[in-house]
Amino acid sequence: MADRDYSLLGPEAERAVDSGLAAAEWYHTELPRAQMKALMQRSDQPAIRDTILLFSLMIGFAGAGIALWPSWVSLPFWLAYGVLYGSAMDSRWHECGHRTAFQTRWMNHVVYQIASFCMVRNPVEWRWSHSRHHTDTIIVGRDPEILAMRPMAMARFFVNVFGVLDAGQGWAKMLRNATGKIDADVASFVPEHEQPKLIRTARIWIAIYAATLLLALGTVSILPLMVIGLPRLYGAWHHMLTGLFQHAGLAENVLDHRLNSRSVLMNPVSRFIYWNMNYHVEHHMFPMVPYHRLPELHEAIKHDLPAPSPSIAAALAEVWPVLKRQFRDPNHFLTRKLPDTAKPYREDLHAAALGVPAE
Repeated sequence: MADRDYSLLGPEAERAVDSGLAAAEWYHTELPRAQMKALMQRSDQPAIRDTILLFSLMIGFAGAGIALWPSWVSLPFWLAYGVLYGSAMDSRWHECGHRTAFQTRWMNHVVYQIASFCMVRNPVEWRWSHSRHHTDTIIVGRDPEILAMRPMAMARFFVNVFGVLDAGQGWAKMLRNATGKIDADVASFVPEHEQPKLIRTARIWIAIYAATLLLALGTVSILPLMVIGLPRLYGAWHHMLTGLFQHAGLAENVLDHRLNSRSVLMNPVSRFIYWNMNYHVEHHMFPMVPYHRLPELHEAIKHDLPAPSPSIAAALAEVWPVLKRQFRDPNHFLTRKLPDTAKPYREDLHAAALGVPAE
């Protein structure tokens, strides 16, 4: 399969359905029911603590940036604010979208809406998009969130380190949605009854951005945009880097998250920004386990998983050579080695996914 069509309306989408890869049954490590129930238990306290810390840091960094504006001394504070706005909000969008970060439903909803706005992701579209990502993880033609296509668009990735394309497309889509238009691929996974909410949200966002732009014009300063809008660009690098590690260079069209997802051990600061999504195999295998229980889940099932990359640097060293080789051979991918204690891959499902007869 050298020529891949990753669109949701192309021939690969039909092939995925015909081959049984769409909405299929995935492999899960076996855990005792009582232990699994305990791990899935939600709690407000960890997320309230982390959210208060996050917004306190954001207010502090932005406040210092405003107070020191336009001096270059303000730059470190804006860079720190940008990472929290343009990267930490990515993980908050993600976890609150799963409704697992908080036990209280409205708390998940509020943080999800704020984080979606910061990331320029329509909260209606992306809730359904991410649901599809989990149902059909890295299934070509079905998963709308594949970052590292084969071969990967390197120029696009590096531009997106500064958020330019993703945020630009998000703003452009926001404008289209506000006029009542919804793209055909989005309409393929967002139910019709949800689409009016999508349009209404876009119109609210237009009003917020219009007010921010008017304030910037009225004050003849980009300072308002340094608080709302621009941090999505200059703060995107962390979430782009960690997002690359999630699935890049691994198998497509398989029904085992151990084969297509990667866990990475990270420093405490990156784990706070990323909200423990570095335990990515664990999250995909059991997405209803809250972020603060993922280290515990990792310990419970690590006997059945590939060893996590020991650091960000090690993960990058693993991913980069694979991505470069895929320019010459798009069929190349890395198979993570399982420990001797693990159950083997379902080779029959793997063969079926690749379109070859199982032996």
